[in-house]
Amino acid sequence: MQMGQGVEWAIHSCLNLAWVEPGEACSAAQLAAFFALPAPYLNKQLQALVRAGILTSTSGPRGGFRLARDPDTISLLDIVTAIEGAQEAFRCQQLLKNTPGARKDVDYRKECLVAQAMRQAELAWRRSLAGQTIGDIKTDVEKRVPDTPELTRSRLAELR
Repeated sequence: MQMGQGVEWAIHSCLNLAWVEPGEACSAAQLAAFFALPAPYLNKQLQALVRAGILTSTSGPRGGFRLARDPDTISLLDIVTAIEGAQEAFRCQQLLKNTPGARKDVDYRKECLVAQAMRQAELAWRRSLAGQTIGDIKTDVEKRVPDTPELTRSRLAELR
C-alpha cells in the first residue's frame, strides 16, 4: 500500500497550523511556499481536511486555514482518512471460490486465512495511526528542536 503525497503534506500543514498564534490563519499559498509545494494541489488537501472537520477555512484578506480542533484530538488516522478515504487497503476478491472443493455458500472474505491476516495487519496499522496525534508530534518536535514554533511562525509571517 502506498499513500499519496497529500497525506504527508496534510500532516505537516496541520503541524505548522498547531504553532500559529490563536486567532491567526494561514493561506494555502503560505503553507505551500513554506514547503515549496504547488499551492493548488495543497489547497485540495486542505479543503479535504476542512470537509473532515480537522481544519476551518475563512475567506478574505485575513482569512486562511486554522485547526478546527485541539491538536491532541487530531489523530494521524483522521488525516489519512480525510485525504485517502476510509476504504480498506486489502480487498478480498474471494479467490478461494475458484479453487477445487470451493463451496458456493461460503463467504470467503470471512473464512479465508489470508484475508483474516491482512485484516489484522490493517487493524494494527489503523490503531497505531489512531493512537498518535498532531499534539504528540508537536510535543516531540518541540523537545527535539525547541525553537521550531517560533521559527515556523516567523517564516509563515514572511510569506504573507
